[in-house]
Amino acid sequence: MELQKIAQKLRDAEINKQPIAPLTETEANLTADDAYRIQLHQIEQKKSEGAAVKGLKIGLTSKVMQEMLNVHTPDYGFVLDSMVFEEARAIDAERFIQPKVEFEIAFVFKEALKGPDVTIEDVIRATDYVVPSIEIIDSRIEDWRIKFEDTVADNGSSAGALLGSKQTALADIDIANIGMTVYKNGEAIDQASSSAVLGNPLNAVVWLANEVGRYDISIEPGMFVLSGALSKALPFSAGDRFTADFGELGDVSISFQPAEVRK
Repeated sequence: MELQKIAQKLRDAEINKQPIAPLTETEANLTADDAYRIQLHQIEQKKSEGAAVKGLKIGLTSKVMQEMLNVHTPDYGFVLDSMVFEEARAIDAERFIQPKVEFEIAFVFKEALKGPDVTIEDVIRATDYVVPSIEIIDSRIEDWRIKFEDTVADNGSSAGALLGSKQTALADIDIANIGMTVYKNGEAIDQASSSAVLGNPLNAVVWLANEVGRYDISIEPGMFVLSGALSKALPFSAGDRFTADFGELGDVSISFQPAEVRK
């Protein structure tokens, strides 16, 4: 199995906005380790072309999503500088293939973390602050027909990140019990709690630091980690605007350019 060639197929799908058949259908013996190495091939190639890693994302932190993909573990992907957006600017929805948005708590780090043996205490000590955040997910796999290895190889189905502006110290909050309300075009459509993320988002970050350590990767000072979605992913169209209100953590909004703006 030529992992580099598979990585290039995913890159071509991203560039051409033409999704491909699930890798788990075309590569019968694909393992989770193969999938992470395919992911890394893509990231290393993009870095060689000038991209910089700004953060990491954790996916599959809810029991519902794990059961859907028949796994018992989260996954992760990288967030590059080209994938980071600002609240003040509407995003062109046409740059994606079949995107959705998720709402998460992001950790920003002041100290490095590297597994193995990272603990909750280590994460608390290394965290500078947390902010509300939104992740744009997208799949380079046709119709989101993904299994675990598909989404891992596809960089955790990641496509973008947007961080809110209010910075909160972990010492000032109960991170495991943050309530969130999601609004779409001004209408409340969902509610959730941070406890949906492995019982506590800190658990997710501990898992991540130890997992990426297996590939000699560390979470560096200044990087952020999207710790996992509190609620279900929501599809969007041009002209939509979402706001996630995280109570004492503040809120974060994302908007997508109306179709007529692009003409």
